[in-house]
Amino acid sequence: MSSTPETNPRVVIVGAGIVGCSLADELTALGWTDVTVLEQGPLPAPGGSTSHAPGLVFQTSPSKTLTAFARYTVEKFNSLEVDGVSCFNPVGGLELATTPERLADLHRKAGYAASWGVRGEIVSAARCKELWPLIDESAVLGGFHTPDDGLARALLAARAQMERARERGARFLERHTVTGIEKEDGRVTAVVTDQGTFPAEHVVSAAGFWGPVIGRMAGLDVPLQPLAHQYAKTKPLADLEDATTEASKPILRFQDRDLYFREHHNRIGIGSYAHKPLPVDPLAILAYDEARASDLEMPSSLPFTEEDWAPSWDDCRRLMPALRETEIEEGFNGVFSFTPDGMPVLGESRALKGFWLAEAVWVTHSAGVAKAVAEWMVHGRPEIDAHECDLTRFEDAQRSPSYIRERGSQQFVEVYDVLHPLQPMEQPRPLRVSPFYARQQELGAYFLEGGGWERPHWYEANAPLVDALEGLPERDAWSARYWSPIAAAEAKATREKVALYDMTPLRRLEVTGPGALDFLHGMTTNNLRKKPGAVTYTLLLDETGGIRSDLTVARLGPDRFQVGANSPADLDWLARHAPGGGTSRSSAAESGGVQIRDITSGTCCIGVWGPLARELVQPLTRDDFSHEGFGYFRAKETYLGHVPVTAMRLSYVGELGWELYTSADLGLRLWDILWEAGQEHGVIAAGRSAFNSLRLEKGYRAWGVDMTDEHTPYEAGVGFAVRLDKGEFTGKSAVESLNEPTRRLTPLLLDDPASVVLGKEPVYVDGAPAGYVTSASYGYTLGRCVAYAWLPPLLTGTGVHVEYFGEKVPATVAEEPLFDPKMTRIRR
Repeated sequence: MSSTPETNPRVVIVGAGIVGCSLADELTALGWTDVTVLEQGPLPAPGGSTSHAPGLVFQTSPSKTLTAFARYTVEKFNSLEVDGVSCFNPVGGLELATTPERLADLHRKAGYAASWGVRGEIVSAARCKELWPLIDESAVLGGFHTPDDGLARALLAARAQMERARERGARFLERHTVTGIEKEDGRVTAVVTDQGTFPAEHVVSAAGFWGPVIGRMAGLDVPLQPLAHQYAKTKPLADLEDATTEASKPILRFQDRDLYFREHHNRIGIGSYAHKPLPVDPLAILAYDEARASDLEMPSSLPFTEEDWAPSWDDCRRLMPALRETEIEEGFNGVFSFTPDGMPVLGESRALKGFWLAEAVWVTHSAGVAKAVAEWMVHGRPEIDAHECDLTRFEDAQRSPSYIRERGSQQFVEVYDVLHPLQPMEQPRPLRVSPFYARQQELGAYFLEGGGWERPHWYEANAPLVDALEGLPERDAWSARYWSPIAAAEAKATREKVALYDMTPLRRLEVTGPGALDFLHGMTTNNLRKKPGAVTYTLLLDETGGIRSDLTVARLGPDRFQVGANSPADLDWLARHAPGGGTSRSSAAESGGVQIRDITSGTCCIGVWGPLARELVQPLTRDDFSHEGFGYFRAKETYLGHVPVTAMRLSYVGELGWELYTSADLGLRLWDILWEAGQEHGVIAAGRSAFNSLRLEKGYRAWGVDMTDEHTPYEAGVGFAVRLDKGEFTGKSAVESLNEPTRRLTPLLLDDPASVVLGKEPVYVDGAPAGYVTSASYGYTLGRCVAYAWLPPLLTGTGVHVEYFGEKVPATVAEEPLFDPKMTRIRR
């Protein structure tokens, strides 16, 4: 983020594909008109992915952000034309189901569409046949029809936006190969090309699969893996001989066989993700002229590999019998960009200020991404939440070339897979483990993965506790995946006795120095001017009042704080705003009397929670752990047995207890001390599945899921953490001027004790979609599924419906906190 407003800075964009052209258009529309776009190839078809992209735009995604990007792309391209030809052909989209599992997935996808505001409906096999007469109706169970999807004419859209940007002052220079990035004092200063040097205050890499090459010149690693993807065109079909337009039928996806189809007048274009991943070294991709000299049409079009195509061609002809009468006339392996998590890589580098990435962006999301990046550059933040795409999101352990290659290749494999929201990656695992990992394995931990961490979700050692459960409803097959009734037993044991939770993966920052208090106090919303030993729940806001993160800040000494944060972006945000600014991408930044250091990997944490937590912990220490001697939201540095710990009396499960921190080398010893002492109290190890249930019963928010920078504190129900009387803090003026919320994060209880939802489902009020679920989990203490949802303000007791696989499940607006509203269990 730029530290000071700029009126019309010099901007150089590297790459004149659809992203670079869209960004130039968006920036110049916002008043930044000193924009130069450099392209190594010829214009308007420079040879990157844009030049060969088939142009399919399916808007609906499990990601609200990607769907918003795609919606804007459709809206914008629909408004553009070149020489009387529209840049978008709204033929609609159709996804086919040939298996019950896929049909269920399409119902879920229809729910996403309703949640994010995309028109779509589940249709019968007969309707699929009407929309695409060439398919064999007997092979189809149903489909998902989205009438506003269609075909982007990417090169035309690039040209249209290029012309508009030029009219506002931008210039586009072809045949300019970037050879270097100049920098000084941690800031970008110029782009060097074979045709000269271009000074700049901002440089944006929109180079597509060449992004890692440009990143290397800037001294940055770009977590992007190019892969080749097969695309072929048939010979003319007799069934399409009367075609008068480029395409009139919906773009078609046959995901059960990793295939998609579109018309090219009287021919069919077919894309396949069914073949093995074909990774391409980004440093070895040829330049435009080198590719032509090697008999390639362009750098992004590699030779067609017939052996990879044969199984897909058989699948095509089974779905469309008419294809049995024709052959493939031409094909190529087109190169596209994939990241370890399948999302774009956007934002400004802290290691090199003024250097931005707009990479791993497909045509589908191109205009939406460009709008977000332009707003980010000009205004300091995008209008929509983009944390899923933020370049800071990857941990250092996820940035190795081998990780990027392996995970990027797996993203290719999974493009059309039916993926469960909890489904973990299979490789490389294990990557990051807590010091307790060996003990967790002995207890039969069932691990899922997040941020590279192995995270126990339940323990098979607790299976005998399931026998004591009563009234636990059976689950449907989908909600039963990556779940076990053991989670219910672990939640019950936490409420009744005591449990150990591995909280090591939660991010911890250390902020020290003579300026630490003033800095943190001015960056956050709550009052931090408290004596050492105080712990404060507070928020990081941006200048618009949006919630960038929520933090717990423990003052361990006059100039020493431990901050419980959410993601690498929190370190990045704090470092950027520290006095003098942080300039390193490493885990520490120091300037102006403030040092910020990520201590997560060198430390560990055990949550000890439950009504018997004090009986377990008190005998292990000489310090007073009574309620009077160690109050709620207080911290102490002490010893448990032989282990030095920082103990914080916090609880995100709604029970008495402490978070106990120590260094990683002593973690196993801490676990063993607690485990041995807890045997007489019936201690168990409990996992994230029980934790999520318990925290939702208590109404505790999860940043990035329940609330983001799109939301304000009062909308999200965390206004209690805002102290307007504390003096100035980031976002204060915006918060003071907020109007009464028109939406709220709302707790729902599903009416039927047997019903379960998982998140992102649409919520209907008076029969119309009115919002969507964020977090959901069965509340084992309450005997109902708890779901939090963004909805218009509704009175407690109002009836709503949550759509789950096409079924409208009744629910009721509840009053929070749902469990222990007087806080008697925590404060005892």
